[in-house]
This record gives sequence, C-alpha cells and structure tokens, in this order.
Amino acid sequence: MRIVLCNDGVCDPPKCPVVDIQDNQVTIGEKDNVCTLTREQFDILKEKIKNNEI
Repeated sequence: MRIVLCNDGVCDPPKCPVVDIQDNQVTIGEKDNVCTLTREQFDILKEKIKNNEI
C-alpha cells in the first residue's frame, strides 16, 4: 500500500511525502529523504501516535 501525504489536492508526487507499506518494511519520506522501518518498528510508531506519546 502506498499513501501520498499532501494537502488539499496540491499533490506533487516527487515532493510530497509517501508512506510505502510492504509486508516486511515501511518506507516513509520523499525523494532523497527517506526512512525505512521494519513492520515491528512501524507498529511501535503507530501505537505511540495513537496514544498521543508523539
């Protein structure tokens, strides 16, 4: 699953951040600025966001 994060339909794919969720990893970022997490790390990140820890 690939989700593009943009505001109000002003999406410019090379510039807008993307969350690319695969079976074993999740890549977050844009063009040359990305972070790759394992699914376990991504699940921890999701829980921290849901619990308002970050």
